[in-house]
Amino acid sequence: MNYGGLFDPDKKKSRIKELESLMLDANFWNDKDNSEKVVSELNNLKNSLSNVSKVKDEISDALELIEMLKSDNNDDVKSELESNIEKYESEVSNLEVEVLLSGEYDKCDCIIDIHPGAGGTESCDWASMLYRMYTRFCEKRGYKIEIVDYQDGEEAGLKNVSMIIRGINAYGYLKNEKGVHRLIRISPFDSNKRRHTSFASVDVTPIYENSDFKIDPNDIRIDIYRASGHGGQGVNTTDSAVRITHIPTKIVVTCQNERSQIRNKEMAMNVLKNKLYNLELERKEKELSSIKGENKDINFGSQIRTYTLHPYSLVKDHRTNTEVSDPTKVLDGDIDIFINDNLKNNVC
Repeated sequence: MNYGGLFDPDKKKSRIKELESLMLDANFWNDKDNSEKVVSELNNLKNSLSNVSKVKDEISDALELIEMLKSDNNDDVKSELESNIEKYESEVSNLEVEVLLSGEYDKCDCIIDIHPGAGGTESCDWASMLYRMYTRFCEKRGYKIEIVDYQDGEEAGLKNVSMIIRGINAYGYLKNEKGVHRLIRISPFDSNKRRHTSFASVDVTPIYENSDFKIDPNDIRIDIYRASGHGGQGVNTTDSAVRITHIPTKIVVTCQNERSQIRNKEMAMNVLKNKLYNLELERKEKELSSIKGENKDINFGSQIRTYTLHPYSLVKDHRTNTEVSDPTKVLDGDIDIFINDNLKNNVC
């Protein structure tokens, strides 16, 4: 059976040899960040080829069983085939998603920003629930999480969180989460136990490699202040947190994760460059869409997904109409079905 085409095994095998050759270099392990990326890509490629080979063999075996049924309608063989159909469909679906992750930046690391909407404590708590959901999702996939900035809500939850997600296809998967998320539930902060609707926005941008985007020093304002950590704990006792404001666009980037002011400034500048570069790409894309008569704006009033905890239990993605009746499972990081369906939907 030929399983080439979109899966392109020859190209993957060639890349595997290239990466293995890089690992033989005597200085390979000196650059920790680069070596981790190479090893991660290598493992991903090997797993991909292994998965394709596994599905190929399973389908070949299934075809042989079907041929057997034509001459001998054996109930045991028929039962074995029927019991494996769902598994085959799931495995082929996963391979299909892998093929769809072929965008220019899909394999890149990414930055996730979560902001609560109007609604005070309710929305801040909802933002923290989303933060936990994405953290769990990334942990299950083996992605590395770096907190750039985390600001606690006044009473509960969070006012803002910005984090870098590192791992193969991090942006390819998480780009599908960009937009407004709505929660409907009985508020734990309302003594009258009334139902509340809360909103939070999620922004996802790829980390552009080898970007030489330049920032005019006259366009930025840098503020130094004392960091305050996750949960209200003091990160340190020095003025090491850095806030950089890009005056023309009003984009603000804060970093307080590192103990060194120099390191925080460096990370904040890198994030700012990335956001400005992304803004420029989006501007060009909008111009092109305008020429083509398209409109792909995402605004705060149009939620991509609703999480209903009361009066019934349901999570619904409004882009694909995908529904899951177990919100607890979804909020524990099980969001693959929404991501996969949206990837497939965008191709149709």
